[in-house]
Amino acid sequence: MDDKKRSTLTPAELGAVAHLYRGEVYRSTIWRTRLDTTTNWAVVTLGVALSISFASPDASPLPLVLVGVLIILFLMLEARRYRYFNVWRARARWLETHFYAPMLYDGDLHLEEDWQKVLADDYMKPTYHVSIMTAIGRRIRRNYLWILVIQSLAFAGKLTVHPTAATSFDEAAQRADIGPIPGEAVMIVGLIYLVTWAGIAYWSWNEDIERGKKRGASKAESMG
Repeated sequence: MDDKKRSTLTPAELGAVAHLYRGEVYRSTIWRTRLDTTTNWAVVTLGVALSISFASPDASPLPLVLVGVLIILFLMLEARRYRYFNVWRARARWLETHFYAPMLYDGDLHLEEDWQKVLADDYMKPTYHVSIMTAIGRRIRRNYLWILVIQSLAFAGKLTVHPTAATSFDEAAQRADIGPIPGEAVMIVGLIYLVTWAGIAYWSWNEDIERGKKRGASKAESMG
């Protein structure tokens, strides 16, 4: 059958597409739950580090530094999961905007726009719809920027108030010493650490804006 001549779907095909939509919604829901799981891990881990470092005035601020490694690990895992989630979410949203919305609005599926071919190609040749850097940036914007800011503020607060209120920057820097590594170096690395992730978040925000403009300006819309 020549797809270009198709103007409608049979009742059996409509039923199959409806079941397909239900499946995509289910898969996107499952992967959305997995995203929440890794975020919870990051929050709980940071909470443990805060409890240890602020347990007493003489407690070391080192746990607040080491927890950064785990937070970044969870961020990488979550970005990977987000790329999977985005595939299922994009397919479900594609069906909503091109199948259900036109059918409810005017009873016409507009198969002449070839939206069904875009979906079919995505099933035939599945691929991620966003890059790993875009996924990382989106997760930072959604959750992890706040986690990273709290971690950084807690570290700065620990250096400032424990064991007594710091009276100078040199005193606070001395408290940040990690073995042979001077506190000033630790602070500089921490600042770079925070600014780098914030920069990735800002870059992905601009990237999403440009993606939205291209999608709105082009009739040959793509998924993602």
